[in-house]
Amino acid sequence: MTVPLLDINDCLLQLWGSGPVQQSPGYALLEGSDYRFGNSARGSARLRPRDINNRFWWQLSVEPLQPALGPARHTADLVHAHLKQIHGDAGEPAELLLACSGSMQREQLSLLLGIVQQCPFDVVGLVNRSALLGSLHGGPGRLFHLEIQLHQALITELAQNGDDIVVQRSVPLPGCGLLQLQERLVEIIAGTFIRQTRFDPRRKADTEQQLYDALPRALQTLADSGECNIEVNGYRARVLAADMASAGQRLFNAAAETMGSLSPADRLVVDPLVALLPDLAHKLPEARVAAADALWQAATQHGESLLNRGGPLSFVNALPCLAADNNGPIEPQALEPAPATVSEPTHLLAGATARPLVAGMKPAPGLEISRAGETWLLRGKGRLNDHELQGSKPLAAGDRVVAADGSEFQLIDVVPGHG
Repeated sequence: MTVPLLDINDCLLQLWGSGPVQQSPGYALLEGSDYRFGNSARGSARLRPRDINNRFWWQLSVEPLQPALGPARHTADLVHAHLKQIHGDAGEPAELLLACSGSMQREQLSLLLGIVQQCPFDVVGLVNRSALLGSLHGGPGRLFHLEIQLHQALITELAQNGDDIVVQRSVPLPGCGLLQLQERLVEIIAGTFIRQTRFDPRRKADTEQQLYDALPRALQTLADSGECNIEVNGYRARVLAADMASAGQRLFNAAAETMGSLSPADRLVVDPLVALLPDLAHKLPEARVAAADALWQAATQHGESLLNRGGPLSFVNALPCLAADNNGPIEPQALEPAPATVSEPTHLLAGATARPLVAGMKPAPGLEISRAGETWLLRGKGRLNDHELQGSKPLAAGDRVVAADGSEFQLIDVVPGHG
């Protein structure tokens, strides 16, 4: 049995292999003398900015915490508490495999291993998340991985050396993190509100928070259909993807400059979060989006070879190329617009029975539903809207699913009643 995998990217820490997928962005909120982490904390970022810290993974150290935030002495204390919460939410597995970004410094990795020694689980493997993803792709040429973190982006270059895929370099892209991208997107959307309704959602903390909360679903809708309506405090604005294209320009330019001239054999794989940025397909046409659970797919295929229970852990930057065992590279999803969606689904309808969607649910043998940010995804064997499933596909209300065993389902949006 594969050891559960914890992917550490502060935009969204994810833990697979111990029940439903656990997802928790790197936000800490001070509550009295204790902390809340993840989505609950992120939902208060604009309401209580003095009680929030979202730098503790990025600035992992034992330097005194500035500004102070409750009883935590330093960011290492917040990392320790966040790890314990995720572990508890996942059902307290005895062992974990950690996938970390190549931007973590050696001192930070050493400190992280010291922190987990004080946690109620054993870490039995430590791997570069880009190497793990890259092991799904083989062939000639260079392979680049673009990931977004809260405070920066990162380009990692990999290459195949014999049977292994090896990390060559990791280059941070300052000023291109999710927080900076959100600021630019929100500025554009707020300007649209002002022009269309004379209402500025940034003037009050509660309406500003509503706008930030609406952003993930809005980006998904823009990626699907090119336009969306965003409602804040009773005001509604119509936003076009074309209006948002400039928000990611700094990231696109930095990524292109870091990669340099690309040959036809070179490839760029991006995390699903990156794929939501408007105009990515035009600015980086070579980009392909990895499946939401690509790291877990790779970890399960590598199995025990990633684990080291008998000695000190090292940060693994080279892995056997799994593509060699699959007669060629495992292709990520192309960045092509999906059909326009009506709304996000909430339930799975089978016959006359509707079940609420839950990450990790398996509606039929060989099918699994997962969650990536605000998007429900389906992977496995079967057909989605009369097309064979390949990789993980986003779901929308109205989608039809036929499993390999012939059972049929429909995704629906159940609207709460009023009265």
